[in-house]
Amino acid sequence: MPRYALDITLTRPLTPAELHRATRTMPLAANHDATHLLAVVPAKTPGKALTRLRRQTGGLLPIDVITTHYPDADGKILLNVDFPPATHAVLQAAADSAGQPPRLFLELALHRSLARHAGEETERLDHAVHNLLAHTTAPHLLAAVGRALTRTSGDTPC
Repeated sequence: MPRYALDITLTRPLTPAELHRATRTMPLAANHDATHLLAVVPAKTPGKALTRLRRQTGGLLPIDVITTHYPDADGKILLNVDFPPATHAVLQAAADSAGQPPRLFLELALHRSLARHAGEETERLDHAVHNLLAHTTAPHLLAAVGRALTRTSGDTPC
């Protein structure tokens, strides 16, 4: 059976006792401050792996979101979010008014939001570069960007 790497984002850091209890249920790797966990779950599909992980961890972890760690064959990262009943009802009503199933409604809303963010980020960077070019030449700016991109974290700024 295939295995899927899943990333668990927690609503708060785990205590050492909580982490110990959870790792007795299934193997988990925690990041340095115990706010993210990584698990490898056997399942037929990534979606079933997400569901299995949420079911196995039950109420042991303060889970915010579970995602697949690697993109699927379509290049997508799958999300598993357990909405409170009130949020689920609002989501269901919005999806119904749009004539879409809740899963599709959320997927399209997320794509629109990410596209809007990417556009805003591109616009912000274009504006910043335009401002920089007002005070230097393109070759000097390009050289500075090259240095910044190749500098290691221990280097001092120029």
